[in-house]
Amino acid sequence: MSSAADTAARLSTATRGLPAPIAVVDLDVFDTNALDILKRADGVPVRVASKSVRVRSLVERALGHGFAGVMAYSLREALWLVGEGVRDVLVGYPTVDAQALDALAADPKARAEITLMVDDAAHVGLISAAEDRATGSDGGTPIKVCLDVDCSLRVGAGPLTAHLGVRRSPLREPGDVAALATVAQAKGLAVRGLMFYEAQVAGLPDTSPAVRLVKRLTMREVNARRVRILAAVRDAVGQDVELVNAGGTGSIEVSGTAPGVTEVTSGSGLYAPGLFDGYRSFEARPAAFFGLDVVREPAPGWVTAFAGGYAASGPAGASRLPRLFTPGYTLSGPEGTGEVQTPLRATRALSPDGALHTGDRVWLRHAKAGEMMERFDQVHLVEGARIVETVPTYRGEGKNFG
Repeated sequence: MSSAADTAARLSTATRGLPAPIAVVDLDVFDTNALDILKRADGVPVRVASKSVRVRSLVERALGHGFAGVMAYSLREALWLVGEGVRDVLVGYPTVDAQALDALAADPKARAEITLMVDDAAHVGLISAAEDRATGSDGGTPIKVCLDVDCSLRVGAGPLTAHLGVRRSPLREPGDVAALATVAQAKGLAVRGLMFYEAQVAGLPDTSPAVRLVKRLTMREVNARRVRILAAVRDAVGQDVELVNAGGTGSIEVSGTAPGVTEVTSGSGLYAPGLFDGYRSFEARPAAFFGLDVVREPAPGWVTAFAGGYAASGPAGASRLPRLFTPGYTLSGPEGTGEVQTPLRATRALSPDGALHTGDRVWLRHAKAGEMMERFDQVHLVEGARIVETVPTYRGEGKNFG
């Protein structure tokens, strides 16, 4: 793989003459990452997570490489994607958007291609109410649902229990999952599947022995509980579910081989953002970058670039800031990346060819994957040292799903 300096120089050559801030995706690396994800899955279908891409043409490119279906993050997004020809869209989060539910209920094509996520009887009630309001539907395709199961690791007992993982679904025990499946089926919905997202395995880099221990304990507990849940749901609805989704980019190997799992999900691995640098299970090859232009030189060894304050969601801290990709410089501790200026300090004495000056371009990587694309209307797709295509992001297509 080429050095960061070589990649930065190549991107600058490709985008010379174009104004910054500017977003690019290195297609050679994107394609390599896509094929590597499929190889890691070892034949288990991989669903592409659209929230980690947010560029429709790149979602479609991943599907063209062999990804199987999309995990959307919004029902409105799913309706749009299906309208654009995308097949088999699993909405990864519950919705209470009554208008979007009405649109789904009234559209036979959308009903056939979209699966909704639920984890509460209230979700089932909202979907059922949309069914009742629907007019002009042939009623031949029931709305499909997937039940989201909590995969956090709980250590301890009683008030001393530690919750390790994200706060997602209230569904955890086999009886609770089976009960909701029964309610959904009684309301005329099709219980298509179950989702088991082990966030503390898929989304945490391997930064310490403690993290690796949490991952091992999580998989042991979730794997045993998944078997019991699948059996309970089978008894409740009278058949095995078709879809059992698990994992993410950081856990493809362990999730894909887990008992009962029929598919895994990945999206961030296509771009390999900054938060994925610490994984040991795969090589993070950066594919998505944004460029800023140096606009002044405030002191010897210092330059200032325009804009760049694209912090990622999550707990505030340095881990959520962009990573500087242009070598030889570091971000300023007091200022970091700023709304309208980003100061950079040279980390060593640089040759005239290596030093930055007014008008030069610097490259950074976002801490997370798809969030970067919410800052740009378009992204330039680069092969080698040339732009081969410029495509709209979701934002560039006038789509904002949250």
